[in-house]
Amino acid sequence: MLSGVKESGRDKLFLICNYIYVFLAFVIVFYPLVYMVSASVSDPKLVGSGEMWLWPRGLTFDGYKRVFDNSNIWVGYGNTILYTVVGTAINLAVTLPAAYALSRKDFVGRNLFMGLFMVTMFFGGGLVPTYLLVKKLHLVNTIWAIVLPSAASIWNIIVARTFFQSNLPKELQEAAQIDGCTNMRLFVKIVLPLSMPIIAVMALFYGVGNWNSYFSALIYLNDADKYPLQLVLRQILVLQEMSAQGGGAMDASTAAALNNKAEIAALVKYAVIIVATLPVIAIYPFLQRYFVQGVMIGSVKG
Repeated sequence: MLSGVKESGRDKLFLICNYIYVFLAFVIVFYPLVYMVSASVSDPKLVGSGEMWLWPRGLTFDGYKRVFDNSNIWVGYGNTILYTVVGTAINLAVTLPAAYALSRKDFVGRNLFMGLFMVTMFFGGGLVPTYLLVKKLHLVNTIWAIVLPSAASIWNIIVARTFFQSNLPKELQEAAQIDGCTNMRLFVKIVLPLSMPIIAVMALFYGVGNWNSYFSALIYLNDADKYPLQLVLRQILVLQEMSAQGGGAMDASTAAALNNKAEIAALVKYAVIIVATLPVIAIYPFLQRYFVQGVMIGSVKG
């Protein structure tokens, strides 16, 4: 508030409501994070019984030890890094040139192409035709089945196009053409260096999406040594669920073995979630300033 301006009762009530809302939003976001970290270093029996609900209890690092000793998890980690790096590079190589071309008013037929692109946002061929296409191209059980079908997001192309329209004046293009600059050189030497905010935003969007993706791998990959980390985590969750539901007509030793396996799976599950999330959390602070600037310019203006 400006100095010397008296707040009315409604202003104070509005401010109090804002503080309450922000506090509740903080609790809703913060609690699951604290719970995951605490559960990853707590006794799985206490976690499963609900005795551990916030802070660690029965401190143990067996979950992280098992993660570091499990070769399947590290193979999945390496595969995820590979799929994320290659996939994000392909995403940017497709999205940025397409968005820039569609932002140029001298591009003949840009409205037609934009309309065709937008149709795909509302209508799709479905899973079966997509699988048949990937199989026909001999991409099944390869990295290309993971990164090529999702090479571009129409929504991201629209956001990037809006950024180019709002931040690259036409005079810049005209000046480059007068100096004899080709369209390709203009894009590489001038447009891209001036577009770091939207490049960072697109890299973050695509990178997080590729990092968390598991459905494409579930459909197209057959070899376990090509599974990404998220699919390995899914297998751990399925194992825990099957062990938990394995009770019934069985002797005490078998039931105890299944229960122990479920506890180990639960412990490893929380540890893997933390390990899988850390890279994204570590990278975000370096892209935060570009992220805020790029999203606001790319989605509000134009």
